[in-house]
Amino acid sequence: MDDITLIDLASDLGYELAMSGAETFRVEESVSRVLSAYGLDAEVFAIPNYLIVTVLTKKGLPITRMRRIGSHGNDLDSVERLSALCRAFCRNTPAPQEAQQQLADTLANRRFFSPPVMALGYFLGAFGYCLFFGGSALDALCAGVCGLLAGLVTKLLSSRRVSQFFTTIAAAFFMAWLAYGLGELGICRRADAAIIGALMILVPGLLFTNAMRDIIYGDTNSGLNRVVQVLLIAAAIALGTAGAWNLSSLLWGMPVSQIAIPYSIGVQCLFAALGCIGFSILFNIHGPGVLLCALGGGLSLLIYRAAGELGCGDIVCYFWAALFASVYAEIMARVRKYPAISYLVVSIFPLIPGAGVYYTMTYAVLGQMDQFAHQGMYTAAIAGIMAVGILLGSTVFRIYSDWKLRALFE
Repeated sequence: MDDITLIDLASDLGYELAMSGAETFRVEESVSRVLSAYGLDAEVFAIPNYLIVTVLTKKGLPITRMRRIGSHGNDLDSVERLSALCRAFCRNTPAPQEAQQQLADTLANRRFFSPPVMALGYFLGAFGYCLFFGGSALDALCAGVCGLLAGLVTKLLSSRRVSQFFTTIAAAFFMAWLAYGLGELGICRRADAAIIGALMILVPGLLFTNAMRDIIYGDTNSGLNRVVQVLLIAAAIALGTAGAWNLSSLLWGMPVSQIAIPYSIGVQCLFAALGCIGFSILFNIHGPGVLLCALGGGLSLLIYRAAGELGCGDIVCYFWAALFASVYAEIMARVRKYPAISYLVVSIFPLIPGAGVYYTMTYAVLGQMDQFAHQGMYTAAIAGIMAVGILLGSTVFRIYSDWKLRALFE
């Protein structure tokens, strides 16, 4: 009976980690380590929508548990708490029934922001990144309202179990149409900056980061699965904003946006950090982690701009900035004993090519296919070089951790 309880415990832990947005390797390692701590050999296989756990009991009987994983959340606080619980199980190995109770207590005591605070997160995320992309204070206020609308549409349709693809199309459409409408009224003079700032809310930052990390750690099936999801969401964003642009053109004529304001490096870093605070709320990060994530985002952008000042090409600048974000996340994870993903996913947000997605779509709508192809390839190159930077930083720390572990037992 204890063996059955243990496999149920480990499967439930892995399932909750996956539903909270944990990386595939974290799900598999957490399940394996818990079962190994109790003396059970386990084979664990996880992909974004399925978890399979098989153990050989002490009596030589195989037991398999399979869990269907639904739509993933962005609950990084739960990832932190469940990872800490996994370490506690491996360290103390409480009785199986007691461990199950500890898991139930952890799930029951999870922290979530109230709806007003979540609304603030949507507003701040769009507000900060509108300023970051060259909008004025009034444009940023318009972007904040658009971000609130995008969040409302997303929550409403998600509660009705509408697929993420169509939910993203609807959120992008209404958000962009509102921005163009405010631009027609003369309130939002830089509608492009407002739309890009609000679009950052819809950009699948956690999904993109997990896709890169899955591929890094050899979970190719999971990584490619997530990459396809990222591409589908990017296509949904493009379709939604394209629909809004076409409708606005029919109603008011072709939308016109003023040139972005060229802010200084320091001011841009502050705006990026402000936007990162909003996204920390949306990813359910609590306590000092919010400020540390905002600091990581501002510093990552500073590294990007500093590399440009030193003469590096734009793509190389993205590499150095992504490498810094990866190293920063790994250091913070070891200092605070939290998963690195909590810091990485927000720290790289200023680098995610949200503007590239928007302008790629714009060129396609205008029929400027040469520019569409060029912008699309450039955006893909940015994503690729960021993956290399994240890979290098994570790999160095993983090699160091393995070396330290071997040295401990030698």
